[in-house]
Amino acid sequence: MLDPKDIKAVYFIGAGGIGMSAIARYFISRGLVVGGYDRTPTELTRRLEKEGALLHYDENVGEIPHACKNPEHTLVVYTPAVPDTHQELQYFRQNGFEVQKRAQVLGILTRQMRGLCVAGTHGKTTTSSMCAHIMHQSHLDCNAFLGGIAKNYGTNYILSPQSDYVVIEADEFDRSFHHLRPYMSVITATDPDHLDIYGTKEAYLESFRHYTELIQPEGALIIHRGLEMQENLQPGVRRYDYSLSEGDFHAENIRIENGEISFDFVSPIECVKNIELGQPVPINIENGIAAMAMAQLAGCTADELRVGMLSFSGVDRRFDFKIKTPQLVFLSDYAHHPQEIYQSARSIRQLYRDRHITAIFQPHLYTRTRDFYREFAEALSQLDEVILTDIYPAREAPIEGVTSKLIYDLLAPGVEKQLITKDEVLPLVKSRSFDVLIVLGAGDLDEQVPQIANILKRKSEE
Repeated sequence: MLDPKDIKAVYFIGAGGIGMSAIARYFISRGLVVGGYDRTPTELTRRLEKEGALLHYDENVGEIPHACKNPEHTLVVYTPAVPDTHQELQYFRQNGFEVQKRAQVLGILTRQMRGLCVAGTHGKTTTSSMCAHIMHQSHLDCNAFLGGIAKNYGTNYILSPQSDYVVIEADEFDRSFHHLRPYMSVITATDPDHLDIYGTKEAYLESFRHYTELIQPEGALIIHRGLEMQENLQPGVRRYDYSLSEGDFHAENIRIENGEISFDFVSPIECVKNIELGQPVPINIENGIAAMAMAQLAGCTADELRVGMLSFSGVDRRFDFKIKTPQLVFLSDYAHHPQEIYQSARSIRQLYRDRHITAIFQPHLYTRTRDFYREFAEALSQLDEVILTDIYPAREAPIEGVTSKLIYDLLAPGVEKQLITKDEVLPLVKSRSFDVLIVLGAGDLDEQVPQIANILKRKSEE
């Protein structure tokens, strides 16, 4: 095991991933040499290169920077999405380098600092970003490694040399969160996901049970009320529950009017009246309750909670408004699990009760579509119109018989519906008008969102 003080260079295989790039930024800020590989250049990799990272996009050992080829001083970090056959990963393993998963590196940080972690099938990116923003603007401050670009900072990483708090999004994919040692943790949801990794719902829930064992004895668990999972807390760990309207932490006197949302935060520590959401989306009431609970337990004051929630600007691709006029609303959302789709659709219906809502949904992964196509259809059926594109495969090979038509065929009667390819999205948007339009999914359709916004703006000006 490399001693942290001996590390002079860090090499990232999969440097452009949202979680990987945050850790890369951390090591850049520490003055270390940072190099890495990714398959394609993106906005994130371009930012890393501007900040000093030495990146390349060919799977080629010859392109690894010389400064990253000394095993005595180089830490290699990789993402589970990278196959074991990757040439560079094999080179580092065969030549005696310290090779760690991204989650292992985060685990080291949770041992060195007080980790405020957010786990769960959905809601964790927004909740962790909210908590990080509250903490960062409070007297406590914090470091943060987030799973999305926080709009307040234009980055997925916050650095604070003087704070010993670190906010971390705890990812259950590949059991990554088992490497963490949280001081406190929120668990937002345990709806089964990643069954290609876990196999069964029972194994998925067991993974969360084991995660609760890792919370430090003087810490706390803040868990959504009514989750289908068992906990196994160490002696001394405080346990709280939360939900929208019940539990140790919850909301009362919720007001949703004129596009604004406010409520009273009920807490066993100190109740806080008149919390206003800077990003007024109904699902963010519950996300905010969890974020404020952890920040309050860490020591944030009532005024710091109010200011933090009001000034929180949201996260890219999380209920992300691109156009918001009386005539037209256009937004994108990363939702890619049936329960996330359900909550997103429910929130947008609450905000725009009497308007025609259209979703363009790109399913993510063949296995997820195979396992949950009925649930996807049920969630999407809350909307007036659903346009389905082909499945985004990510790391997977196609599965015979698994297509978006599985969802299409089960949409409720009365829902307008259409099956198209991703390449047909822009021509479709050009050819017709919309009232409220949302792009849903975790695939690459989001790359077309700026073009969709430009088309809609031009048409509205005609």
